[in-house]
Amino acid sequence: MKRTEVTPRKNWQARLEELGFSFHSVGGCYWNEGVCYEFSGEEVDQVEEVTGRLHEMCLKAVDYVIDRDLFSRMGIGPRGADLVRESWRRDDPAVYGRFDFSYDGRSVPKLLEYNADTPTALYESSVAQWVWLEEVFPDCDQFNSLHEKLAGSFETVKRTMPIFSTLHFSCIRDHDEDLVTIEYLRDVASQAGIRTKHLFIEEIGYNDGAGTFCDLEEEPIEYLFKLYPWEWILNDEFGRFVSTAGIRIFEPPWKMVLSSKGILPVLWEMYQGHPNLLPSFFDRPGGMGDHVKKPLLSREGANVEFFKGDLHLSAEGTYGVEGYVYQELRELPRFGDSYAVTGSWIVGGRPAGIGMREDRSPVTRNTSRFVPHYFKP
Repeated sequence: MKRTEVTPRKNWQARLEELGFSFHSVGGCYWNEGVCYEFSGEEVDQVEEVTGRLHEMCLKAVDYVIDRDLFSRMGIGPRGADLVRESWRRDDPAVYGRFDFSYDGRSVPKLLEYNADTPTALYESSVAQWVWLEEVFPDCDQFNSLHEKLAGSFETVKRTMPIFSTLHFSCIRDHDEDLVTIEYLRDVASQAGIRTKHLFIEEIGYNDGAGTFCDLEEEPIEYLFKLYPWEWILNDEFGRFVSTAGIRIFEPPWKMVLSSKGILPVLWEMYQGHPNLLPSFFDRPGGMGDHVKKPLLSREGANVEFFKGDLHLSAEGTYGVEGYVYQELRELPRFGDSYAVTGSWIVGGRPAGIGMREDRSPVTRNTSRFVPHYFKP
């Protein structure tokens, strides 16, 4: 695994915009094709194998949390816990998620966290970097079967829906990245033969008389794919109606367990010493050395704190009141002046590809750069 400088394509901004990738320069430089990451086939195989293994472990962890009623430790209240139990009992299908690894190609991948509910960087991982590969390294390959597996995942969702039902897709207004991501997912679902409609979260209504959620045309919302965290839904004014409104939501409620950072100490308790896990705890053990303090529900690196010797780094944010977990520090590999995180996708229960993000800070944030990758067959 190595980071290599390459010549950006001429008019690369226009090429990305033709694909619908409109937020390529958010923060000044989000998409960075002046460099790329080269993997070997063996390294790709290792990431794929670890991703599949961790996915199976996480499914067992959901059972573990439910059986031992660990919801409060996960930052999930009673209403959320009831939704999780019912969703897990129904075996509601999940569409996708993303593991974040510290991986340098020399040591085994170590799980940093699991973005199980609203993972982004999807469109750039699936479409944008594949087009880049075809135009820059046409004789090479890429760990990327995201589009095909997403189509298969929505085929599974379709089988849970009555014929002619509508799957509404929603995200918050005025957030370009979320809109591009949700519209891409909606397009894939449409290709799978699902009738779809888009509306923003702010446009979802509730019909008191019918006891159902509805869109702007008063059509009942029976199936919803949202790019909006479950904890936000449950805190919203109408969140109390989710359990009674006859609505099915994707990602399903049981993903609340896996999207909480509490899954890290749960996995460590279940599989202590596992080579792909880092020691993680709900309470900071006495004598714990270098470590990271993570809020249970934080996103995009918010309120994460690093403790390394006398060095203390912290990121701003609005999380933390829900509680924290403590994870042994495993710094991201550093290539030049950049720390790199390997995001490994799981779609329909199968490993589906990777996306590389890098930052000059060891904390990966929403503005951290996306860098394409390839491997030689």
